[in-house]
Amino acid sequence: MKISAKSFMQNMKLFEFKMIGIISDTHENEEAIKKAVKIFKDKNPAFVVHCGDIISPPILEHFNGLKMKFVFGNNDGEKNGLNAKAMELGYEEITDEKKFEYNGKKLYAYHGTSKEKLNAAIKSNKYDYILTGHTHIKRDEMIGKTRVINPGALFRIYPYTIALLDIENDKLEFVKV
Repeated sequence: MKISAKSFMQNMKLFEFKMIGIISDTHENEEAIKKAVKIFKDKNPAFVVHCGDIISPPILEHFNGLKMKFVFGNNDGEKNGLNAKAMELGYEEITDEKKFEYNGKKLYAYHGTSKEKLNAAIKSNKYDYILTGHTHIKRDEMIGKTRVINPGALFRIYPYTIALLDIENDKLEFVKV
């Protein structure tokens, strides 16, 4: 049985990958960032969300080859430089927070610097997932209809961790880096 290329591609859409990567608090730990990026490239998520504390513009180059969404953390002082580098590398603008939809789910990414702002977003019940960082501590908690996820960090904690979220099946995996 022969199948046309067009038919094959249409069928492949049925298997479109619904997983996203989550990383935070990388704090210029280049060795750990390289390992995390390799894990993401091997797992091939649709995109990766970085929940802040990138630190300096050159660090963004390590994420080449990945579709990325970045938010600023409290230690990201070089905001103009980070955004200039992000634009140069073809990434969207880095902002303090991101609200977006993926696979029919509403997501909110925010570093978590203001506990009040984070808690207000959680209590709003507007989001299916809230992706955060700041504490460097892994978190997977259901509050109301919202799943709050902190992937952990690549700095000042052991083990270093990132996360993979299968949106379609609502499955989360923390991965040691």
